[in-house]
Amino acid sequence: MPWTILPRWCPVLGDGALEQLKREGRIVVVGASLAGLRAAETLRAKGFAGSLTMIGDEPCEPYDRPPLSKQVLLGRARADHTALPRLRSVDATWRLGVPATGLDMAARRVRLADGDEVPYDRLLIATGVRARPWPREEEAELDGVFVLRTREHGAALARRLAEGPRRVLVIGAGFTGSEIASACRERGLPVTVAERGAAPLVGALGGVVAAVAADLQREHGVDLRCGVMVTALEGDASGRVRAAHLSDGSTVEADVVIVSLGAIRNTEWLAGSGLGAGPRGIACDAGCRAFDIRGIVTDDIYAAGDVARCPHPLFGYQFLSLEHWGNASAQARIAAHNMLSESTDRLPHLEVPAFWSSQFGVNIKSVGVPSMATEILVSQGSLEGRRFIGVYGYQGRVIGAVAFDQARWLPFYQELIETTAPFPPTFATVDRRPDGQRPVDADFPDPSVPSHGPTVSLSGYSPADRRMTFTPAH
Repeated sequence: MPWTILPRWCPVLGDGALEQLKREGRIVVVGASLAGLRAAETLRAKGFAGSLTMIGDEPCEPYDRPPLSKQVLLGRARADHTALPRLRSVDATWRLGVPATGLDMAARRVRLADGDEVPYDRLLIATGVRARPWPREEEAELDGVFVLRTREHGAALARRLAEGPRRVLVIGAGFTGSEIASACRERGLPVTVAERGAAPLVGALGGVVAAVAADLQREHGVDLRCGVMVTALEGDASGRVRAAHLSDGSTVEADVVIVSLGAIRNTEWLAGSGLGAGPRGIACDAGCRAFDIRGIVTDDIYAAGDVARCPHPLFGYQFLSLEHWGNASAQARIAAHNMLSESTDRLPHLEVPAFWSSQFGVNIKSVGVPSMATEILVSQGSLEGRRFIGVYGYQGRVIGAVAFDQARWLPFYQELIETTAPFPPTFATVDRRPDGQRPVDADFPDPSVPSHGPTVSLSGYSPADRRMTFTPAH
């Protein structure tokens, strides 16, 4: 019997149709990324024997991004030696260096930049994010102005740092910006960091912990400027950056400027497709199935990784967009499993978010969603000693935790989050918690005054972030 494309509104696949999908179906993954690769491996592991097409806008196969702001900038690893390990053969057709430019949901086709169209029976979107560029194009093109997201970015920046610039300016003190500043100081380079928020990491971890991060940077010789914005970059006659002008009237002379202003989710290619996609990502159900713009879930389109936006029952069913390595890997496996499963066998993506960073000699790890919190309690160690656990509370329950050089305790706090344990925690003492210590305001900034580099974005319940008028088809 020839392969038949099922209507996308069909809620349940019969056993025969599902087996046929596994034998003869066409699955397309847009995004040759960590999420895309792990999904492809999972599909093959679960018996998918049909055609698998991997589409990526970069010319190389999937690679690991975290080393770019750490080992690569320190000269300890080459950017082109960061390929992700293969857990199994995926036997795929790779369409690399050719971005997707459009989606026809009715015809089930992905349009590519080279004019080709790729048909699918199941589609996984794992297009991730890209670095937010400096807003003035003529200044962004000055020699010495960088962003850091891709392997190419990492290699170019590492070469420039190895030349020994007179001063490096990092714009933005989120996790990536702070890691870049740390690598520069480890290389012995003078560094200025400009952050419009009150302190580094304040958007992700709140003011109490951010004050510790600020002290760390200054103790390691960073010229940290908080509460200011870079208003303009200035180049010399040869087109090379030479200085930056700040909102407080000061000027910083620098011959390398690294723009670390957060990320943009790669969803523009989905405009007009009818999918519930926008600047905050692609709205999905807990099983990674994408919504259309009417809020109706699709059965043939899935999303995973940084571009996905899914509700999480532990966090008030808010839609979470997570820029986490572990989330991309775990979510991809759930999406792949559900693509090949009956509705009764599908699984939700319910992992507790986790994130880590290494900077200025300190290992920082977090679990949960600290940015939702209103209170924080230092339950172990001390802020002054730079070795502690901070537990975050929201509406009387534990919502997150962060560890500075105390990561071995995080599984305990993750269990508190998973079991919706009360906040403040009921145990009298853990480790060296001072008697009588009480929660304090976590001191997160007003959302209307954004800071750079949050790792979790919370958004509302609509599958699309705009008002729409629906016109019936005739």
